Amino acid sequence: MIEFLAALAAFLAAHSLPAMTGTKARLVARLGRGGYVAAYSAVSLGLLVWLIDAALRAPHLALWDPAPWQWHLAIALMPLAFLFLIAGAAAPNPLSVSFRRGEEPGAIVAITRHPILWGFALWALAHVPANGDAVALILFGGMAAFSLLGMRIVDARARRRLGPERWRALAGKTSVVPFAAILAGRARPHGLAAALPYAALALVLYGWFLLDGHARLVGIDPLAAVVPR
Repeated sequence: MIEFLAALAAFLAAHSLPAMTGTKARLVARLGRGGYVAAYSAVSLGLLVWLIDAALRAPHLALWDPAPWQWHLAIALMPLAFLFLIAGAAAPNPLSVSFRRGEEPGAIVAITRHPILWGFALWALAHVPANGDAVALILFGGMAAFSLLGMRIVDARARRRLGPERWRALAGKTSVVPFAAILAGRARPHGLAAALPYAALALVLYGWFLLDGHARLVGIDPLAAVVPR
């Protein structure tokens, strides 16, 4: 359990301290944005592998017995999480976290200005009820809280970086809550056609992950609880 908590703390620290301490700006200046993204992605992937491995080896303390509907909920939410993660990483987004630079937000930002953070939040929230043990509650509950609280922090940083007028112009065409700006008429959904290739890729990856990838990489078959094999 100590190793699991240490891995979780290291993962969360790596995704918050660089920007808070100014380390990110110094590394970007030294490595360039491309070099920083490559190095940061490698570190994040390594920490994620360590975290998952530590979680799987941590003591199991059952808190509730997951029902089939809780597995169905996770399976239903994950395609949207995949879409937000893939489209959010591929599209420029001056308002939030993104792997691409650009002054104008990509199509997915019409749905929410924090697609990557929502992708992680949905991934985490979908896994809490479907597991029902202490380690899963700490891991996924912590990830969900980190992502949701991070949206306010990222908003504040973007407002300072862009300036009040530019911030209002961009933020007025999107929303934190997914689809809220579209339903309010502040964002135009027809531009979302540009995100269709990312949606197709998300469905393909999710299908592989559901049928084979999750069991192969994590050692747990997500369909076992809902489809007898």
